[in-house]
Amino acid sequence: MEAVNGALRRVPTWCVYVALALPAPYLLSLALTGGLGVDPVKALEHQLGRWALWLLLAGLAVSPLRNHFHLNLLKFRRALGLMAFYYVVLHLLVWLVLDVQIVSQIWADIVKRPYITVGMLAFICMVPLAATSTNAAIRRLGSKWRRLHRLTYLIVPLGALHFVMVAKGFQIEPLLYLAAAVLLVALRAPLKRRRGIKA
Repeated sequence: MEAVNGALRRVPTWCVYVALALPAPYLLSLALTGGLGVDPVKALEHQLGRWALWLLLAGLAVSPLRNHFHLNLLKFRRALGLMAFYYVVLHLLVWLVLDVQIVSQIWADIVKRPYITVGMLAFICMVPLAATSTNAAIRRLGSKWRRLHRLTYLIVPLGALHFVMVAKGFQIEPLLYLAAAVLLVALRAPLKRRRGIKA
């Protein structure tokens, strides 16, 4: 594992940002050329949401991977979080601009449709995390930064729950994501107790 960690340390963080950003324009090109089926807007919206959830889960998995399997991906955790926010914003923009389109309908959907309410709550919680992801913000906030970023433990299960609620009928995939989110949050609990609420 030391060899793997050594190789990972040599990977520039900007490469991760570039690699994770590329699926979005590719998905958009598929939507424009008919590669996403008969309802490309919905398909694009859902695929962008999947990417957001994958990255949220990956970010939450960084500490358990380091603590239980000695795989150190800590240097990439910020990139995973910011790119998750990037996909959430794109997911939201597709819903607002291409799907709903009617401004007066947006608030009605947020209030009346529980899965949208849950999704918007997760997004609202992500905004301060993205806004305080810089080194300057970390220095300025000090210990408050850690407390603020514990919102991740709420955001990831909310994102997974949003996916479960969006899915029509009984589908295994969304339930697996929800189970993974709950498990990853649960794995953090004993770690926090061992470190005196510093995990």
